[in-house]
Amino acid sequence: MKGVFSLSSQHNTVPFSVKEMIAKKQKQQKNIGEKVMPWILLLTAIISILTTLGILFTLITETFHFFGDVPFKEFFSGTTWYPFSDPGQYGILPLISGTLRITFIAIIVAVPIGLAAAIYLSEYATDRVRRIVKPILEVLAGIPTIVYGFFALTFVTPLLQNFIPNLEIFNALSPGILIGIMITPTITSLSDDAMNAVPKAIREGALAMGATKWEVTWKVVLPAAVSGIVASIVLAFSRAVGETMITSIAGGSTPNLGLDVTSSVQTMTAYIVQIAQGDAGYGTTIYYSIYAVGFMLFLFTLIMNLVAQWIRRRVREEY
Repeated sequence: MKGVFSLSSQHNTVPFSVKEMIAKKQKQQKNIGEKVMPWILLLTAIISILTTLGILFTLITETFHFFGDVPFKEFFSGTTWYPFSDPGQYGILPLISGTLRITFIAIIVAVPIGLAAAIYLSEYATDRVRRIVKPILEVLAGIPTIVYGFFALTFVTPLLQNFIPNLEIFNALSPGILIGIMITPTITSLSDDAMNAVPKAIREGALAMGATKWEVTWKVVLPAAVSGIVASIVLAFSRAVGETMITSIAGGSTPNLGLDVTSSVQTMTAYIVQIAQGDAGYGTTIYYSIYAVGFMLFLFTLIMNLVAQWIRRRVREEY
């Protein structure tokens, strides 16, 4: 018989095929893989959780060292941030003000452009145009942020000074615009995916009732995809808050409280970069201040994520 071997042992013969041997071996390997893989996946999950807890533990521990020297009230309500003065002044509000000024400028730039691009790609662009345009937009997210920073300092700021004569070389406007351009692909890509997830039957039903293409987009597709759109905006906001190199290079290092976007500012991330360069000795109050500022950034991100989840639960559409 083809493919069958016989093993003779005295009076009996045990036939078996090569195909059965291979199938048996594959089954054994599959059983081993099914037993081992859950443990490997569990191990990676535990490592991720422990890493997060380790980071959080370090932040909290070092932040408590800082608050051993600086009162809570001064840190959260103070309007002056001069850590290198004698005595040091550690009011976080100027750093928060600089961070939010740049972030809101970025959101004002990114949301209209990102949503407009997402609407075009989802509702109006042909498949060929979509395959060409979307990767080009996503390239913007891959450009190193330090390149954006020098571009803002050497090109965008001098260009804006032609229209705003009192604009300082370091300001909040220029890095805000560049961060907005940087986070635009995030809003575009995620919003486009959310709108594409809306069933075609809903679009066809609205068109069958006499709605125009724009009415379908504005009154049907966007409300149906609003949870994904909100998530993309919140993610972009969190990335803008945590941006470091653009704000460090083009924003300046002058913490001030106010709404002026034409003068030098300092963000929380830019301050961390400044101290991390070695301007403060280990174990000093200034050194521990970077952990307190980092903990504030952590709280900002956490609050934004909680708000995003709450909004998604409230407005989420299920099909």
